[in-house]
Amino acid sequence: MNIFRLAGDMFHLASVLVLLLKIHTIKSCADSRAVAMLQNVSSFSIVWYMRRHRIVRRSYDKDQDTFRHLFLILPCLLLALVMNEKFTFLEVMWTFSIYLEAVAILPQLVLLQRTRNIDNLTGQYIFLMGAYRALYIVNWAYRYFTEDHYSHWITWIAGLIQTLLYVDFFYYYFQSWKNNVKLELPA
Repeated sequence: MNIFRLAGDMFHLASVLVLLLKIHTIKSCADSRAVAMLQNVSSFSIVWYMRRHRIVRRSYDKDQDTFRHLFLILPCLLLALVMNEKFTFLEVMWTFSIYLEAVAILPQLVLLQRTRNIDNLTGQYIFLMGAYRALYIVNWAYRYFTEDHYSHWITWIAGLIQTLLYVDFFYYYFQSWKNNVKLELPA
């Protein structure tokens, strides 16, 4: 493990802890509905809070959360069936998870753009998730140059796409930080 991978993992851990802190502290899942699709224990905890906690689940706004997840799941599955390294069940499922993880933030970003109401902890969560992915790209580049035969084109492409999805958010995040104003995404 190198410093870039460790830093990326720490940003990822921090993002999950920030989101759980937000949900637990303010007893609300507003603006947080679609954030965690693929992290096992943390995702279960987040989804449990949003769906089952008697106070938190009341803050879920079904009218704002209209993103159809099938528009992400089906194309990722079809792409995994067509573009994989070897056509085995495990390889296709792994590739599917990589493709799905790359676009899993889209429902969250769409919801935040629609509501334009981004609280501080949600903004920090999204920033930390984007930083985690950006550091993973640096990790992959480091490994490419320091390890023999390290090349995973699927993770490179998916990771790059995922990081690019955060670029717009990063711009507005840093603008709000620089100007000391509340973070808002354009409609």
